[in-house]
Amino acid sequence: MRRALALADRAELEGEVPIGAVVVRDGQLLGEGWNSVISYADPSAHAEMVALRDAAKVVGNYRLPGATLYVTLEPCTMCAGALIHARIERLVFAAREPRAGVVCSTCCLLDEPRYNHRVNWQEGVLAEDSSQRLRAFFRARR
Repeated sequence: MRRALALADRAELEGEVPIGAVVVRDGQLLGEGWNSVISYADPSAHAEMVALRDAAKVVGNYRLPGATLYVTLEPCTMCAGALIHARIERLVFAAREPRAGVVCSTCCLLDEPRYNHRVNWQEGVLAEDSSQRLRAFFRARR
């Protein structure tokens, strides 16, 4: 999670919302990303999506079984769907996203029984560090 927080700082330096993500399997860093929607002019360039794309290129497959994705903010619907499609085994996120988070804030998408893959998840790892970055970022914007 500390690496994801460092990537969140990089996003902020680029004028992006400070969110970072890493994909790890068997102790090996497979992919990393930070919010890049403005830089890439791409609405799908959330930190999780960038990290998943990076990891998929490294392993040569869009499926990432056995992998864990660490991200500094609870994923949105798009990112949660990508976790399911990529067959991510585990999600660890720092802070909740009360407006758009779909893991436990607005709904429990990853716990939905009708999907063909289940992503285990854990919240709260370095949550205050992540929340402080986000609050400071948005306070400076207002």
